[in-house]
Amino acid sequence: MLKTFRIISFIEGLSLIALFFIAMPAKYGFDYDMVRIVGPAHGLLWLAFIPLLEIVSRQQAWPKSFWNYAMISSVLPFGCFFLEKRLRNTPPAS
Repeated sequence: MLKTFRIISFIEGLSLIALFFIAMPAKYGFDYDMVRIVGPAHGLLWLAFIPLLEIVSRQQAWPKSFWNYAMISSVLPFGCFFLEKRLRNTPPAS
């Protein structure tokens, strides 16, 4: 389940970057509405991220501080890279 969470969190983070730095400038700068596609995709990925975070954090017995770190990284552009680095260094639960 940790591997699935890592994949979803990374893709969710990339969708946030695409939304902020590609879709929104295209919509407001060039009148090309990519937000209609990227926005809902990002929203669905984030809605998958939240329950997966809860499930995996219980399985891995993560402290509340790490759960908060993951939540904050999910709403910050490029936060997915920092979260992935921390998850890569997290030992699996026994």
